[in-house]
Amino acid sequence: MKSIRCLLKKGKEKPLQSQHPWVFSGAIDQIDEGFEAGDLIKVYSHDEQFLGIGYLNPASQITVRLLAFQDIPIDEAFFAGRIREALELRKRFLPVDTDACRLVHSEGDFLPGLIVDRYGEYLVVQFLTAGMEKWKETLVAILQKEWPCKGVFEKDDADTRALEGLKTHVGLLAGEEPPQLVEVRENGLTFWVDVRFGHKTGFYLDQRDSRQLIGGISRGKKVLNCFSYTGGFSVYAARCGATETVSVESSQPALDTAKLNFEKNGLLQPAHQMVKDDVFQYLRSCQDTFDLVVLDPPSFCKSKHQVDQAGRGYKDINLCALKRVRAGGVLYTCSCSSFIDPALFQKIIFGAAKDAGRRLRILAKTSHPFDHPINIYHPEGEYLKGLLCEVE
Repeated sequence: MKSIRCLLKKGKEKPLQSQHPWVFSGAIDQIDEGFEAGDLIKVYSHDEQFLGIGYLNPASQITVRLLAFQDIPIDEAFFAGRIREALELRKRFLPVDTDACRLVHSEGDFLPGLIVDRYGEYLVVQFLTAGMEKWKETLVAILQKEWPCKGVFEKDDADTRALEGLKTHVGLLAGEEPPQLVEVRENGLTFWVDVRFGHKTGFYLDQRDSRQLIGGISRGKKVLNCFSYTGGFSVYAARCGATETVSVESSQPALDTAKLNFEKNGLLQPAHQMVKDDVFQYLRSCQDTFDLVVLDPPSFCKSKHQVDQAGRGYKDINLCALKRVRAGGVLYTCSCSSFIDPALFQKIIFGAAKDAGRRLRILAKTSHPFDHPINIYHPEGEYLKGLLCEVE
């Protein structure tokens, strides 16, 4: 695949010299003619010093995403090597009673735009950028060779595809079609995953460690799980001895799957309620209190221009949740927006606690599990943050 040249404006080379993998449109002085979105491109400073090689998309604000900071061939062997490195990391750390995890995590595995999730005997993939889209056939072949599986399924329905000028696509790429629900194991528990119509690639794999944390403190507690999706936190809590769980979710199909997850794990239903409702409305109308409240909302912030508005939303939902926690109880609250950094998120929770008149102590801070690694030169990759707080 051909590569072209890009020259940066004077003074714009410093992020790349620090191995940050993004080049924004405003940093570019000139690009060779005759390119297509997804083409390989070599990036040079204004005085023509080589900085890195990646792929180009002029339709994106992030115009170039770097694959390497050395002048090396970007070919099938390059991608095979990077994928093998990612798979070896998972093999070293994946619990023996877990067969659902992220195998490739975009910039975190030095493959920007590529997501590969394992669900039992199936792989679910996302090609989130024009550069990775161009290598799709090659990448699928590598995955089949390096991680034998029954099928490779594409779940490219994310909004970020549109920002790259790409159409959405959901369907089989190789092997066998996955069943309507794929059965997976996580820390010894069983879950059903809908890879076609479920959120993200089907399951919130990035909350695996947090689910185990919540399970470990749930014995004897009444638990409220907000934005519960298919009941992950609730199932862990119930299995670990919670006396009651209430799962609140606006999607009926998700609640139906949550019920199947409870049944699959042999958990009695009467003590574990499923409530179809908007979480904001539920928290405002609910008069009950709980020993443990889990607040894991979808991202309220899709761009840096939405930070202030999202901050108000996070404060509001946490203020409502704090009113439902008994004195001496626990709130576990999360944000999955990369535009809300950990310091800002803690400041938002501080504001909610102050307005609620509650005293909080942070017991633990949570982030990504090992299979969602963060490239230290790419702090934007640290999107998930959580606070476990005692509430008085």
